[in-house]
Amino acid sequence: MPKAPVERGFSLAIEYFHEGDGRWLADIAALPGVTAYGRTRKRATAAVKELALCLIADRLEHGEAVPGPA
Repeated sequence: MPKAPVERGFSLAIEYFHEGDGRWLADIAALPGVTAYGRTRKRATAAVKELALCLIADRLEHGEAVPGPA
């Protein structure tokens, strides 16, 4: 009986920076260009996760490499 493919996930670390004007910057270093601002840390997190998912989906759609397992 053939073995089922093993799904491997990956984790993308988010780095945060609190700007002098009160905004939060969230950045995923493993995905160059995936950076987002938010009025709160929670909003910056949501924005950067959405951007990362869009980038990964686009790469998959075009047969490009995505980040490997962590």
